[in-house]
Amino acid sequence: MVEFTVFKGSKEGKIVKGRTVRELGYNDVLIKVTHSGLCGTDEHYKHCDMVLGHEGSGVVEDTGASVKNVRKGDVVGWGYQNNSCGHCKQCLTGHETLCPERQMYGYANTDQGSFASHAIWNEDFIYKVPSSIAPEHAAPLMCGGATVFNVLHSFTVKPTHRVGIIGVGGLGHLAIQFAAKMGCQVIVFSQTDSKKAEAMSLGATEFITTKNETSLPISAAIDHLLVTTSQLPDWKLFLPVMAPGGVVYPLSVSSDDFQIPYMPILANELKIQGSLVAARQVHREMLEFAGKHGIKPIVEMFPMTVEGIEESMGRLAEGKMRYRGVLVAQ
Repeated sequence: MVEFTVFKGSKEGKIVKGRTVRELGYNDVLIKVTHSGLCGTDEHYKHCDMVLGHEGSGVVEDTGASVKNVRKGDVVGWGYQNNSCGHCKQCLTGHETLCPERQMYGYANTDQGSFASHAIWNEDFIYKVPSSIAPEHAAPLMCGGATVFNVLHSFTVKPTHRVGIIGVGGLGHLAIQFAAKMGCQVIVFSQTDSKKAEAMSLGATEFITTKNETSLPISAAIDHLLVTTSQLPDWKLFLPVMAPGGVVYPLSVSSDDFQIPYMPILANELKIQGSLVAARQVHREMLEFAGKHGIKPIVEMFPMTVEGIEESMGRLAEGKMRYRGVLVAQ
């Protein structure tokens, strides 16, 4: 049995330090956590009695008897999904994120997470980190990077397409980099021009401010629109700039109803495409692509302590994080 430190949410929303005891199974990997990303989803579970964090990176400390693909000392990471059944149609066709028995953050294995000293995960759901990616940059890629890469890689985006990105934040600044390196024209929408220089340096080809606007002055229509902001946009501004047959991807998490004007969808044959996180092979390709092209998150680092977690989550909740928080093991 292995015992390790964890940091949990609570009914009062306070961070609580605790201990978890787990057995290292035949197919399991014991990881010493070095860094954890901080994701907006963690905010949703701050008031739950569960271990927080799902963007982990660290070093393999021990392996179960049947583990074949990683060894002690390897730098690895893990993300939102921890396991699946392995035998359903979705699993057998590379869509295990849609498995009916999928084990996701917040719904399974709530006694461990990346806000911890260690974690024990199934070998099949951890990822080797390329040596070209620093562990503090690898952690936020495990969910934030995988989320935006999945849209750009798994659906109908082509290098000749114009990709619109709403928001220059935790997801948006990564989406800009991935889309630009894939060869797309990247059109960034933000309320003000305060992030224009940064967005352009990350690879944007156009930057459009939206505050108090009644129309958007773009040079050509948008084929794919990634909504990375926590609030849904004013659709009356954005639907008119979509190309016929264009696709809208809402990426932020909300329990509210999704409301959008009806007739523009019909008249221009627009699509609303849901997208979860990346399946495992897509996740691997995301890390390889990021390592090859020098894509990395812009991070603020905090100590992985009760106080450090509270401070980082406070900055995230206030919208002050630029752009991904990273907790560093002490």
